[in-house]
Amino acid sequence: MAAAASAGPGTHAAAHMPARRVFAFLAMVFGMFMAILDIQIVSASLAEIQAGLSASAEEIAWVQTSYLIAEVIMIPLSGFLGRVLSTRILFAVSAAGFTAASALCATAGSLEQMIVYRAIQGFIGGGMIPSVFAAAFTIFPPSRRNIVSPLIGLVATLAPTIGPTVGGYLTDLFSWHWLFLVNLIPGIGVTLATWFLIDFDQPHFELMRKFDWWGLLFMGLFLGTTEYVLEEGVRKDWFQDDLILTLTVVAATSGAAFFWRALTAEEPIVDLRAFKDRNFAGGSLFSFVLGIGLYGLTYLYPVYLGRVRGLSALQIGETMFLTGLCMFLTAPLAGRLMGKLDPRVMLSLGLAGFAAGTWIASGITKDWDFDELIWPQVLRGVSLMFCMVPINNLALGTLPPARMKNAAGLYNVMRNLGGAVGLAVINTVLNQRIDLHVERLHERIAYSRGVAVDTLAAMQQSLSRLGSDAETAALAKMAALVRREALVMAFGDAFLLLTVMFVAIAAMGFLLKKPGAPAGGGGH
Repeated sequence: MAAAASAGPGTHAAAHMPARRVFAFLAMVFGMFMAILDIQIVSASLAEIQAGLSASAEEIAWVQTSYLIAEVIMIPLSGFLGRVLSTRILFAVSAAGFTAASALCATAGSLEQMIVYRAIQGFIGGGMIPSVFAAAFTIFPPSRRNIVSPLIGLVATLAPTIGPTVGGYLTDLFSWHWLFLVNLIPGIGVTLATWFLIDFDQPHFELMRKFDWWGLLFMGLFLGTTEYVLEEGVRKDWFQDDLILTLTVVAATSGAAFFWRALTAEEPIVDLRAFKDRNFAGGSLFSFVLGIGLYGLTYLYPVYLGRVRGLSALQIGETMFLTGLCMFLTAPLAGRLMGKLDPRVMLSLGLAGFAAGTWIASGITKDWDFDELIWPQVLRGVSLMFCMVPINNLALGTLPPARMKNAAGLYNVMRNLGGAVGLAVINTVLNQRIDLHVERLHERIAYSRGVAVDTLAAMQQSLSRLGSDAETAALAKMAALVRREALVMAFGDAFLLLTVMFVAIAAMGFLLKKPGAPAGGGGH
């Protein structure tokens, strides 16, 4: 910490960051990009991985779920580990472990191996994400945050957004193994760069004597079971499934035990005192909502394009690329506006843009393709940057440097949990509204309605080559048509629900304080 302390706020050293630290930070940002990208990079290629590992459609979901569960446990734990090991050791070990686990994933010959390797990859890689946020708000002075905050905001939101696109291209051009092999050379580079360049702080190994093992156990059970229930609950009809019910009880019990340990242990595994800061608590809530918008919409659009439009993984990736392009182009603008606009105004504008995009999308039909999705995607990409940059500053900009590592872990886990909750709610809404719309459409498509009878007759005529089976085939085709229309209407309902949520929370940003220089300065 001595080197950092020598560059207090307002000094010449703080105004001109050493090139060594700038390069170290950029290496960290790239490592975070790889870790976040791997959340979504396999999502567009699960069918290919399923075929390669001879797994069932239900089993292959664990390739995604195991990564998410392991990562969500590591993210809050990384705050304590960063204080014990130092940023240098934690980040370099995380990058090296993530790279090695990526190589193992590429060599997996069975589903069981893949699940274990993905869990290792998610757990170790999760240590890189909060470290970047903590470094950004401790080694850079407040005057540089209009440059640094858009950079980490762009990476944190761009990586999961373009994940399906990158995954689709790699699988289409090479094979699914390259989803993991692509990490090897960059991962080695990040490991070496961070090991030799990071000098932000010093390790405090003596803290390990106070390590709260019970707190770790309770936190692991709480976050792991919560993530599993949210990921798998919809598919297993929630509490109708005995395992989901049991794990919900485990999550509630271990959650209560975890919060008790966090509030009573001498050196808690996660320090919850950061939530006493109004801005951090409010910023974490907005991070939770941003997770719903980020991961929820990254899920909704590809599912629509695949199930309704019948596009391939590569075509879906190409259609979704517009959002990433808009984010990339908006990042410099968001950085400039940070120095001129109240961040609370920026945040409200971003949430309003989200609401406008999902409002337009609520009118979705079966014929929507790239052209119809242009404005929803543009608004989503621009709004993500207008939200992420001010949320970072509002949540972390008022905290003292001593609390930054721990707070960064809590802040990031809130975004991941928001994504998990958002996906669970969206899937539940889709399932329930599909059934409702199917029922209503069946009422309207009856033999007493001339249009329905004429349409069915035309279908039967077109299938006359099937002979006596033509009527059965026509009925099946009509049922599939009804199911498709019900699905499209359910998508519209999901988009409308998101619109209401974004509008409701847009004005809440003004409940937060406008951040100034954090206590203790910005250069520590």
